[in-house]
Amino acid sequence: MKEIDGAPESNFIRDIIKDDLANDRTGGKVATRFPPEPNGYLHIGHAKSICLNFGLASEFEGTCNLRFDDTNPSKENQEYIDSIIEDVHWLGFDWGDRQFFASDYFDQLYEWALELIRKGLAYVDDLSAEEIRKYRGTLKEPGKPSPYRDRTVEENLDLFQKMRDGEFPDGAKVLRAKIDMASPNMNMRDPAMYRIVRASHHRTGDKWCIYPMYDWAHGQSDSMEHITHSLCTLEFENHRPLYDWFLDHIDAPSRPHQYEFARLNLTFTVLSKRKLLQLVEDKHVEAWDDPRMPTISGLRRRGYTPESIRKFCDRIGVSKRESTVDVALLEHAIRDDLNTKAPRVMGVLNPLKIVLTNYPEDQEEKFNAPHYPDDPPAMGSRDIPFCREIYIEQDDFMEDPPKKFFRLAPGREVRLRWAYVIKCQDVVKDDAGNVVEVHCTYDPETKGGNTPDGRRIKGTIHWVSACHAFDAQVRLYDRLFLKKAPGAKGRDFIGDLNPDSLKVMDDCKLEPCLSKAEPGQHYQFERLGYFFVDPKISSDTKPVFNRTVPLRDSWAKLVRSGKAD
Repeated sequence: MKEIDGAPESNFIRDIIKDDLANDRTGGKVATRFPPEPNGYLHIGHAKSICLNFGLASEFEGTCNLRFDDTNPSKENQEYIDSIIEDVHWLGFDWGDRQFFASDYFDQLYEWALELIRKGLAYVDDLSAEEIRKYRGTLKEPGKPSPYRDRTVEENLDLFQKMRDGEFPDGAKVLRAKIDMASPNMNMRDPAMYRIVRASHHRTGDKWCIYPMYDWAHGQSDSMEHITHSLCTLEFENHRPLYDWFLDHIDAPSRPHQYEFARLNLTFTVLSKRKLLQLVEDKHVEAWDDPRMPTISGLRRRGYTPESIRKFCDRIGVSKRESTVDVALLEHAIRDDLNTKAPRVMGVLNPLKIVLTNYPEDQEEKFNAPHYPDDPPAMGSRDIPFCREIYIEQDDFMEDPPKKFFRLAPGREVRLRWAYVIKCQDVVKDDAGNVVEVHCTYDPETKGGNTPDGRRIKGTIHWVSACHAFDAQVRLYDRLFLKKAPGAKGRDFIGDLNPDSLKVMDDCKLEPCLSKAEPGQHYQFERLGYFFVDPKISSDTKPVFNRTVPLRDSWAKLVRSGKAD
């Protein structure tokens, strides 16, 4: 499987639509649909399909429906429907009054099933699911007909009516299409159309105890909505002959066509709904919208923007080739988007106190700093307070530094961002020998970080005034898995989880202006990354900052060290 590192792929579906319009194959219309199953939350793979279907409809001045494939009530609920509606809207798309459900068509689907029975093209089968699998054969061996395949039309009509009336237990019978048990395409070997499921439906209640299979409902729903281009991922390519067969044998109101494209595969990520559900149910994550999850709601809560996801989907393109996209490309998309949107501020996550011994104890001052250094007049600024005691990152000080360490160390100078040049004089340690405080002097001639005498200061670090710092919780989110392909080579994907995918830090010191940060706001903490005020757990008085993404890809070092692959 090819891995995509950023080179865009051509959109062959766009070319098909252009050709269809040029040759008047669809009456000058383009109608697509996004048909999610309401049995889980949407993920980044669905975003590709959403952007494709709604994007092409918009490009060609057509329509795109939102249609819920709600044919399995035992796994569906309103929570999933609400989340899907919210996610698609958040991504920037709207379907107007064209929100539909497969359940809207249950009555018509039932009538068409009767039509196929009357034509001798469908029959009621008493075989169990396991027996049906055995009778179906293999890729190398043809299947064999069910002993119930030759029931009369009258008998099949009677049994199917009794299935609908609830006279048989779940799993006792199915309605199957009568096609070709020797077909090389397994999907054409008498596929099931209806099964008995006693489950209350979120829209139809207990009206039905038989429910249509996906393949029976899908193409007919497209037809009733007059879809012109039914776009599916490649796993449905072998289903297309069945899609066409059903439409060919009923009185379909329109004749849609199915086209397949490669689904999104992402490194360091699982996009299986079954696996995502397992992560939620087994408490490996907090919920479907956990910021480590690849769900759209999780990405939103982490701080991803709809613009960045649309840009990412556009960048990876659409092709017929299976490929794996480097997750770094998604991370690049959000960095690129937030670079011009997120105001710059300073925050210290692992604070180390610095005492400026020659700075007056009762003195305070302020430094005005732009939120966007590249365009300060247009984007505004803020005042940063300064006093005798400040905090810096613990990693920005080393008592015995290596050769290329250009930050603070005994006898060395470093520039404080927007403030002064300081020099380390002494350290204070606790009983265990840990450095708990560093004493420095400041150079009053270097206000604003300038050096009038021209001396070169190699290191610049961020800081926060200890007298004015705002205490906040910061959550450092990282990739959920340590392996590029979680669960590959027969491994249990749970074993590939990253134990450090979340670090909660409660003693962070931030600029005081951040005390007024509101849920949903983005910031760049200088030198640390892009952060987002969590809209779910923040309050008016206690914002919680989620790290959306570091300023650069730090995983290359982990791969080289063998901690990730």
